[in-house]
Amino acid sequence: MERLLTGLQPSGTLTIGNYCGGINQICKYQETYETFLFVPDMHAITVPQDPEQLHKNIRQAVGLYLACGVDASLDNMHIYIQSENPYHANLSWILECHSYYGELARMHQFKMKSKNNESFTAGLVTYPVLMAADILLYDAKYVPTGVDQKQHVELARNLAERMNSRYQEECFVVPEPMIPEVGAKIRDLANPLNKMSKSADNPKASVFLMDTPEEIKKKIMRATTDSDGKIAFDEENKPGVSNLLTIYSVFAGVSLDDTVARFDGGGYGDLKKAVAEVLAERLTVFQDKYAEIMKSGIVDDALDRGGEYARQIAAEKYEKIRKIVGFGRI
Repeated sequence: MERLLTGLQPSGTLTIGNYCGGINQICKYQETYETFLFVPDMHAITVPQDPEQLHKNIRQAVGLYLACGVDASLDNMHIYIQSENPYHANLSWILECHSYYGELARMHQFKMKSKNNESFTAGLVTYPVLMAADILLYDAKYVPTGVDQKQHVELARNLAERMNSRYQEECFVVPEPMIPEVGAKIRDLANPLNKMSKSADNPKASVFLMDTPEEIKKKIMRATTDSDGKIAFDEENKPGVSNLLTIYSVFAGVSLDDTVARFDGGGYGDLKKAVAEVLAERLTVFQDKYAEIMKSGIVDDALDRGGEYARQIAAEKYEKIRKIVGFGRI
């Protein structure tokens, strides 16, 4: 069974964008692939975090994975926390020594977060290498990702190919990005030219998985559209309307073509109302399940089982790579 791996940073409450680009993909393929689903808490501290809040975010993230349909009871589902596995950092150091500053400095996320900021940490530069280690440790063939994160999977591919070539051995499986046909990038409701973010300066621009129906309605009804009044899917010229159509398509479980046909000839108000209703309905279901899960011991059970298995797989891979590069005694 081929392997699939993904993770969502616990740097804030997850958004519907995280669901569309990540969690929904996991649910779709969880019975097809051996799945490694982890909480990348080590990535979260590339920017300052409150430790107590980070602890809470980690547990909340796992609870939301499960509430949204991830099945921890499957034998091929492995859920774990990145920092509880030392081999991620160990392999990252080896990969850093096979990475070039130029390719790291060209990363979109680094350029965006370091712009006009002279006090960024070294971790902001090197965290894409840690991300590559996250993937390559498990020989993952597929990595569900949004469009904005594809560049990081490409770095993992480059490092895998570089190591395989340099040492003339199959050090790593070369991973492939798995980008959803619909929902790969959910946009900011206030500025649809930007990606929806859980850490956006304007909280009204993002719909969070824990938002109430009232909050959802307010945010969607205020979403930026345009002035021509025509409903059509055109991401370049009508990004706001296209974003609403995408959200409806994913959460209503219908194709994008059928969504466009349903609202053709209607007004923006009708579209927004329908989007708000379908979001409120689906998120209420998620939230009810989340409340049940957090009262049980499911989260810790899943993390204990998944963490033990992940450490075993990671240890085997790290020992292989450690010897290949010449570490330790013969």
